[in-house]
Amino acid sequence: MLIKKPSDIKPSEITPEAMYRNRREFIKDGTNFLAGSVGIGSSLTSLAQDGDALKARAPAAMRRSPPASWWAEKFSSIKPAPDSEPNFTGESLTPYEDVTIYNNFYEFGMNKADPATRSGEFKTEPWTVEITGEVAKPGKYDLENILKPVDLEERIYRLRCVEAWSMVIPWIGFPLADLIKQFEPTSKAKFVEFETIVDSDSMPGINSRFAIVSWPYREGLRIDEATNPLTFMAVGLYGSYLPAQNGAPMRLVVPWKYGFKSIKSIVKINFRETQPNTTWNDLQANEYGFYANVNPEVHHPRWRQDMERRLPQTLLSRRVIETRMFNGYGEHVAHMYDGMDLASYY
Repeated sequence: MLIKKPSDIKPSEITPEAMYRNRREFIKDGTNFLAGSVGIGSSLTSLAQDGDALKARAPAAMRRSPPASWWAEKFSSIKPAPDSEPNFTGESLTPYEDVTIYNNFYEFGMNKADPATRSGEFKTEPWTVEITGEVAKPGKYDLENILKPVDLEERIYRLRCVEAWSMVIPWIGFPLADLIKQFEPTSKAKFVEFETIVDSDSMPGINSRFAIVSWPYREGLRIDEATNPLTFMAVGLYGSYLPAQNGAPMRLVVPWKYGFKSIKSIVKINFRETQPNTTWNDLQANEYGFYANVNPEVHHPRWRQDMERRLPQTLLSRRVIETRMFNGYGEHVAHMYDGMDLASYY
């Protein structure tokens, strides 16, 4: 074994502290989960009953315990992803650790590892979602009641960030359209607006003097985008429950749009007649459009969009691939933008 003196070790060879600490937390949490699950019963140990058929499951030591007992029952039967597009890509999955360590979630901090290392106090139970606007059934609903009528399924989607990196993630969830029809939008509902929770006690990034966002984080879709079969509400990944850093307990996934459209930890859904303001568009409209469709021909001022870095990456392995229009989902979504100048409506 070669032993280096401290002076011979390059900075690039040192594991970042945040990643080191996060891995230790995962191991600790996994050990606690396995130790505590012995007496919980079959509903928990049979998490994802169809698990052998699922394309991917979280490593055993990293599976999260259920936020509440009803979650285990909900996750006891998950329809596995098919073997063909658009709900399965056939590409290599981004490893679980990378999916759960490398995140943008500025409510917890500006660095990629902050959400994983600084979200330990975040609570997802109880959780309510407020439904407002142009719907027949407005009100505040417990998440359990929202999820009760839906069937969970696995979908393996590409995730493309505007920062020109990408992942392939096996989500667990249900079509957003299934949620929308529960509340019966009126004919005036042309857009759907979403808001993220604001909890300064458990989200240290909210109180940071370096914060650039005006909270709450807000996003929106046209109603036809929201009801497109690909638009997904995720409540898990890798066959287990969503970690806080990935948007627990429920987040949006819109695979043909840049990642900032897929808003996390949703607490409010508002149906509107007019286009809503959105966080990044308000902050820097020339960089972040309302539509945010993945488009290799329209570059961000700081990042080219015709190529992307497929994670994970190492110093010895940097996989750079071509970006596809609509992130490769054009066959299923391009019709919604017929006649639009996508360089203007970016």
